[in-house]
Amino acid sequence: MTTPETDLVHPADQVAAHTGQPDQQHDEHPGEGHAEEHAGHGYMSEKEKYLSRVRRIEGQARGIHRMIEDDTYCIDILTQISAMTSALENVGLALLDDHLKHCVAHAVQNGGDEAEEKLQEAQAAIRRLVKS
Repeated sequence: MTTPETDLVHPADQVAAHTGQPDQQHDEHPGEGHAEEHAGHGYMSEKEKYLSRVRRIEGQARGIHRMIEDDTYCIDILTQISAMTSALENVGLALLDDHLKHCVAHAVQNGGDEAEEKLQEAQAAIRRLVKS
């Protein structure tokens, strides 16, 4: 059984979340890519890390839900919303980094229309992340 405290982010965890450093490396490379010549999406080697981070964010959302149900002080809820937003932004930035290093770099090496398509796709993703 979890308590609201286990789903909330401790300030030390917030600092760790901001580093964007992988918790550990994984050697899995399943092969379902966007294009046939890809060995997999850029995040595949870190898939478990991403799933773990998203599960933590889901826990934070459940914790915020409980805080509202329990009539927790507004500022405390806002603090947790800020922590959850930061964690989600960090996942997005890490995915973007993996995409640039893997998918975009691969397309640029191959050249042609795919390279231009991947660059435009990355630019659009960056715009969306900056606006959020």
